[in-house]
Amino acid sequence: MTQQTITANDADFSGESQRELAEGVLKQAARDLRRFYGATSKVERELYLDAYRWLTVDECSWPFSFQNVCQLLNFTSEKVRQELIGDVSLGAFTYRARRCQRVASRLRASLGRLFLSERDESASMPTDYAEARNMVFHNATSVGESCLYENVN
Repeated sequence: MTQQTITANDADFSGESQRELAEGVLKQAARDLRRFYGATSKVERELYLDAYRWLTVDECSWPFSFQNVCQLLNFTSEKVRQELIGDVSLGAFTYRARRCQRVASRLRASLGRLFLSERDESASMPTDYAEARNMVFHNATSVGESCLYENVN
């Protein structure tokens, strides 16, 4: 959605508010697709079909159409569409297992980055007392300061 699509009446509708609303619309559609997939009651089927139509129609006339929501959130609409439709067809157990796998992958990547950065920091740290003492002594700016460090140790 571009700024040109916002009318004068929407002037107080900030960019952050638009993104939050767009996230909410997308999350609700995803919930409706999963929750009402294979529904038997008329109301539930209608909720599913509303979400499915919103997801599959390539239209930009409504400010919070699927295309505009994806553009506002910097998502590729085709990728989001495929993921949501794929999640719906999986069933509840497989969907949750797939979601847990994604979370585990993200956690593994985060921990890998954390341990890698700690390893880089520890490579520059002294490995024993003598090495640490020499670093303090050689990094002192004056003779008096080096004596102070020596007396503290």
